[in-house]
Amino acid sequence: MYQLLILIPITVNITSFDEGWPDFLEAAESMDGLIRESVNRIDRCIYGQNNIRRIYSFTFQDKSSFEEALLSPPGEKAGSIIHTLTGGDVILLGGSLQEDTLDRIQYWEEKNEDS
Repeated sequence: MYQLLILIPITVNITSFDEGWPDFLEAAESMDGLIRESVNRIDRCIYGQNNIRRIYSFTFQDKSSFEEALLSPPGEKAGSIIHTLTGGDVILLGGSLQEDTLDRIQYWEEKNEDS
């Protein structure tokens, strides 16, 4: 899987951002290849300096579908909207996503111990 991360800094006017967010979502959710989306609303910094208020993630099947989605008309529209909503004060990241469950990890650890 491949993921787009959108990091919204604390400097963004969150009220205006939230008002325009449905327009962004309408465009983003029209991108072919999108399989999952999520949001993390940051409410505390446990360690280090933090200037991020929210982290949105949009997951695609693979890098190719991610790239095609961003270059599509809905992807370009979503990009334009997010730029407008944040005044360009946004961080966009793309990268490979790997995830596993703790049960599966423990299963393989136990299996390796038995060998």
